[in-house]
Amino acid sequence: MARTARPHPPVSLFATDGRAHPLQDALVLVTLALGVLAFVTAMFHSLHLISSWAGLIGILTGAYGQYVSVTTRERFPLILGIGASAVGFFLGMAHGGLFGGVVG
Repeated sequence: MARTARPHPPVSLFATDGRAHPLQDALVLVTLALGVLAFVTAMFHSLHLISSWAGLIGILTGAYGQYVSVTTRERFPLILGIGASAVGFFLGMAHGGLFGGVVG
């Protein structure tokens, strides 16, 4: 019995179901980038504005990414990005907050 080769659909880096998920992939990358930015800048007291805002936006982006994610391979890096964003956000808030020194 002869087997016919089926064409392979375009495969996304983060998808395991064989379909491309460009929105989810973009949300993963943005969340990871904001998480790294928030985490690294949180180590410096004078960069609390960057760390707190990047952390807040990273948490919100990651939460939306979790909401629309389809596969586990999308959810895992989103959780890492949310965690790094949260650490950066909380340390940024402790060092001066979202508006510390600029407003009020």
